[in-house]
Amino acid sequence: MRRRREFYLQLGLTLLACAFLIVPVVMSVVAGFTTNFFVGVRSGFTLRWVVEVWTLYSHTIFRSILIALSCLAVTLVVGVPAAYVLAKRPGRVTRLVEEFLVLPVAIPGLATALALIIMYGTMREFRTSWLFILVGHVLYTLPFMIRSVLAVLTSIDFRTLEEVAASLGARFWRRFFTIIIPNVRSGIVAGSLTVVTLSIGEFNLSWMLHTPVTMTLPIGLADSYASMRLEIGSAFTVIFFVMIVPLLVALQRYGTPRVRHRPRAQEELKAAAPRAGAPVPAKAPP
Repeated sequence: MRRRREFYLQLGLTLLACAFLIVPVVMSVVAGFTTNFFVGVRSGFTLRWVVEVWTLYSHTIFRSILIALSCLAVTLVVGVPAAYVLAKRPGRVTRLVEEFLVLPVAIPGLATALALIIMYGTMREFRTSWLFILVGHVLYTLPFMIRSVLAVLTSIDFRTLEEVAASLGARFWRRFFTIIIPNVRSGIVAGSLTVVTLSIGEFNLSWMLHTPVTMTLPIGLADSYASMRLEIGSAFTVIFFVMIVPLLVALQRYGTPRVRHRPRAQEELKAAAPRAGAPVPAKAPP
């Protein structure tokens, strides 16, 4: 009886916490489709506010998508090889580099943005370009890509795979693209989802680095809250949810790199040899 009472008490507290978090979101979504939120739902539902948001702020949505995809491309080109080098040569220097890579995440985004402005603020064309925001997003998201790929690399014996492939005549780039990349695919997917999600929703860096002509989606969202009707701000929230929720669901499902157990040496040989374009060496008789 006592356990049942404790169970219902915990269930009630959980439902109250969920309601505390979810009800405001539901109210905001309803306000985005309500003709007059102050009158209530009896005033009717409309798509007028969504259309107005699209008319006024569609450029911020497309710009955020452009920045997020560009950020993903840069972090892939830089982050995956960087994670490979860090995993290839572990040591004190490697740990020190990892700590430096985490700095943009550890310090406030406004401080990172201020440092970028001090460093590059005098370059007028660069300062007024969306590329300036891209630099800030890359600094902020790169550690997540490196960490995701590094977690997978440290869980597999990729050195043995490379040695076998090298002994069979595979050069470095062939080994990298046919052995390393396929084996860290789960880490790349996890890092990619994290990078895109963080870039689209990033506010602090974007707010400090943007100009009136380089406004991003979160900045447009804040602008609509400050200068427009409540219904328009809520409609913008709906559009933001439509963009970000699928990414969050995918991140929840695929966002944890799959760490595999270290396979046995003979299995490594069988897996590596076909990729290197040579037959598996026969097992020596006992």
